[in-house]
Amino acid sequence: MQIVFTFQPLFPLNSVETLPFSSSQVSGLKPSPAKNYCTSPAMATTAATDVSLPIAHQTRFAFRLASAISSNPDYAATNAAYSPLSLYVGLSLVAGGAGGATREQLVSVLASGVSGEEAEGLHALAEQVVQVVLADASASGGPRVASANGVFVDASLSLKPSFKELAVGTYKADVQSADFQTKPAEAVAQINSWVEKATAGLIEDVLPQGSVDNSTMLVLANALYFKGSWHEKFDSSKTRDNMFHLLDGSSVQTPFMSTTKKQYISSLDNLKILKLPYHQGGDKRKFSMYILLPEALDGLLSLAKRLSTEPEFIENHIPTNKVEVGQFKLPKFKISFGFEASNLLQGLGLQLPFSTKADLTEMVDSPQNLYISGVHHKSFVEVNEEGTQAAAVTATTIVQTSVPMTIDFVADHPFLFLIREDVSGVVLFVGHVVNPFLSS
Repeated sequence: MQIVFTFQPLFPLNSVETLPFSSSQVSGLKPSPAKNYCTSPAMATTAATDVSLPIAHQTRFAFRLASAISSNPDYAATNAAYSPLSLYVGLSLVAGGAGGATREQLVSVLASGVSGEEAEGLHALAEQVVQVVLADASASGGPRVASANGVFVDASLSLKPSFKELAVGTYKADVQSADFQTKPAEAVAQINSWVEKATAGLIEDVLPQGSVDNSTMLVLANALYFKGSWHEKFDSSKTRDNMFHLLDGSSVQTPFMSTTKKQYISSLDNLKILKLPYHQGGDKRKFSMYILLPEALDGLLSLAKRLSTEPEFIENHIPTNKVEVGQFKLPKFKISFGFEASNLLQGLGLQLPFSTKADLTEMVDSPQNLYISGVHHKSFVEVNEEGTQAAAVTATTIVQTSVPMTIDFVADHPFLFLIREDVSGVVLFVGHVVNPFLSS
């Protein structure tokens, strides 16, 4: 998964001026010497993953974004995959270069409107995410996880020391010089090449043509790559074609994985939740994919809305015990999804950073203030018998019912999925599948 923030000056520069331009992806937060956002003693150290309050904010942001995407006509009818974590970290980095009302609005949106929260709380979570949650576990047999932040700034501009210190020191960002002013096409190629390398070749051309020009001041990038093998792999010899029912009432034939082994399943009123653990490495982290299957064929939108208003729902209904399965069918799917996120983020209440009233004065030394001109997000997720490869970038009451002797789990109609680190509760990826045949 890859996300790119592009920044432009509030007012176009006169053509005779020679001030440099650059684009850079979000890369840091302004440090504060005395703030302590720890919500538990464990968070006081970098090695801890107990950051319950900031993670609750990140989860709420994730599901608000999921609801916005699921209800958007442009995205509701197609498969979608995205990383709310990358967006959250990227925007937290923007907050590090923001001041005044812009900074306050970023904190308010990312901290779920909690008054009194500081940007340092966003930084504290981002630090834990970058250095702990997203640490690679492949050497000990766990998932291959890679996270990278990139800051691309025009050669004639310089980052402010505090912003650069946090970007490099806390977010482990790669700071590069780029010539946006005179060679914007080459700068785009430079950034896209960085993205491709950071996502193991899964994400190409995250910056579309025209997204960067000689008025771009800065580009901040965040890339996230995840590849995990199931703790219990599916037998490919049992994969069979079956019918998947679409939102318009028609059906398509697509490959479904199957198993007779016990599974982690919660059976709720109008909803079933399947937990598929990934093979664990040598540390305490536990990554899992969750499939949220509404009973109604068209229940995806109401489910997404429910999660946005009750983000604690997942935590409260995680399957904890394996149960015997009757019928079990889960489609294989592969999703490549890209979108420009500015309008969605503004719909969530984040207007100032995209406007001429933006205060992003703490990023670079420049006579011109900046505003965000674009947020380009691109993700890739593939689910098959071996595991998952991913890169990025209602009012009805649901109550738990008694668990029958066996449970059927037949995902033959649209469903929502997410990839989560269960110890910390951090949500890495979210998406929905409305037609697995589109990606087969």
